[in-house]
Amino acid sequence: MIDEILEYNRAFVEKKEYEQFITSKFPDKKLAIVSCMDTRLTKLLPAALGLKNGDAKFIKNAGGIISHPFGSAMRSLLIGIYELGVEEILVIGHTDCGARHTDSHKLLEKMKTRGISQENINMLEYCGIDFNSWLGGFKNLDESIKKSVEQIKKHPLVPEGVIVHGLIIDSLTGELTPVI
Repeated sequence: MIDEILEYNRAFVEKKEYEQFITSKFPDKKLAIVSCMDTRLTKLLPAALGLKNGDAKFIKNAGGIISHPFGSAMRSLLIGIYELGVEEILVIGHTDCGARHTDSHKLLEKMKTRGISQENINMLEYCGIDFNSWLGGFKNLDESIKKSVEQIKKHPLVPEGVIVHGLIIDSLTGELTPVI
């Protein structure tokens, strides 16, 4: 696969196809979006929001959630706010999310079949890792979005005036439904 990617990339650069994507590191719409890594959203999400390259910062992870107040998603938002001029944040979950019903116990079993030892799992548990909250899914999409929105709004390092919204996007049609 990497050989195909590198071959395509050489042609892409040679033909200067990158020129249509040139923009600055600052989001033109002063917007950051937290959403899921789902492949159906790669082009659908920006298209459904009317965004073009350079309009917003996209932070994607499994489920599109802020799982920890000091995790990488929240870190990215803080850098977006203080270094890149983000003034508004959208937390966008989606219908038929694969992370929604993720079972941490089943995931751990899959890890073991791929060679991860019980000893490593035990060590992480001993260090305080709660696999259920870290790897587990969520039951209710609306509640998951509301929880992430509240974590951002109440974060001690998010300044007043940053606007935060929660939405659901239909992963087939792109229709948006406000949650909060």
